[in-house]
Amino acid sequence: MKFAHPWFLVLLLILPYLVFVQLRSKGRSWIRFPSVHRFNALKTPQTVVLRHGLLGLRCLAVFLLVLVLMRPQLGNSTTEILSEGVDIVLAVDTSGSMRAMDFEIEGERVTRLNVVKNVVKDFIENREVDRIGMVVFGAEAFTQAPLTLDHGMVFSFLERLEIGMAGDATAIGSAIGTAVKRLKDLKSKSKIVILLTDGRSNAGEITPEMAAKIAKTYNIKIYTIGAGTLGQAPFLVNSIFGKRYVYQPVDLDEETLQMVADTTGGKYFRATDTDSLKEVYEQIDAMEKTEVKVKKYTEYTELFPWFLIPALFFLGLEISLANTRFRKIP
Repeated sequence: MKFAHPWFLVLLLILPYLVFVQLRSKGRSWIRFPSVHRFNALKTPQTVVLRHGLLGLRCLAVFLLVLVLMRPQLGNSTTEILSEGVDIVLAVDTSGSMRAMDFEIEGERVTRLNVVKNVVKDFIENREVDRIGMVVFGAEAFTQAPLTLDHGMVFSFLERLEIGMAGDATAIGSAIGTAVKRLKDLKSKSKIVILLTDGRSNAGEITPEMAAKIAKTYNIKIYTIGAGTLGQAPFLVNSIFGKRYVYQPVDLDEETLQMVADTTGGKYFRATDTDSLKEVYEQIDAMEKTEVKVKKYTEYTELFPWFLIPALFFLGLEISLANTRFRKIP
């Protein structure tokens, strides 16, 4: 709510003046009587006490009239966003190697997939006007979330990601091919795929090289991210002695990821811990900015009638009572 003419607020200085005049005039009226001793024994009538309320009614009426002059208005804002959005498909590896626990969140070891889910969620929150979809891949690849502006739905599907849900192998080519199917016929300013994996392509009917060339044909840019440490990584396993960490070899094919990015005009990134993974998505977010134009419209509803009617009522009530029930002589 706002006031169209807030400077009328200065008129509230009338209220102290009214109180001052009322107090100053108190006791100035008189009537001649031969003796007032008998009047001293009389109790003060209740009407005399209540007469002081007339000043309150007058002050309240003046206060409301000042608000009327200030023209209170209630605004209803409408924002129109005009933008050439970026269509983004997030390709996330859920193969068995994503169980590796070489990443940490607040000092606690967690699986690679858990960290990816947290970081990807932050990335999506920063892309308010872009359509975002998700492809999950392991031994196979499928669309987990279609391209949509309903990011709440994407968050819901992101939370449902589980290791092994698409198989334990790694089909990078199939992941790219599935993402391309989602993007190839769309008309948008930019079409990109952000592919994250921690392994080597060892499944699928289409090779990463062939999939990258197809993506280039449709002007789809692919950013690739290699996640995890090299050599050996800790895995939490059950043994006869309970749960314990076992280090197993991991294999990340950086050459293929670099080739896919170069072929499509994208870029390859390396993330070995939680902080570096966050930084990677922040860099991609900065590189693929969406131009947004915002138009804001505000419609105001006049509220002064809600103050004018009570003001006239209290003013009329004060005048009526002053000349009837609380009338004084002289």
